[in-house]
Amino acid sequence: MSTARTTLLLAAVRWTLGSGQSVSQIWSGRLATSGTTATVTNESDNGALAAGASATFGFIATGTATAPALSCARS
Repeated sequence: MSTARTTLLLAAVRWTLGSGQSVSQIWSGRLATSGTTATVTNESDNGALAAGASATFGFIATGTATAPALSCARS
C-alpha cells in the first residue's frame, strides 16, 4: 500500500479466502478473519504513512493458490 499526497492512518487490506485456504503466519501486520474474509491492519509501529511512503506485510497461507482481489481502506 502506498500514499500519493496525504498521510494515511490505520490502513486495512481485505480479501476473501478461497475454499480450504487459511493464513498460518503473518508479519508486519495484524490478521483478523471473519468467515472467509481476511483483514490485515497495521502494527503499532507502521500505522501512519507519510505522503509518498509505503508499507508492506507478508504471510504464509495454505490451500490452493488463487489471485484474490484486494481492497484497501482506512480501518
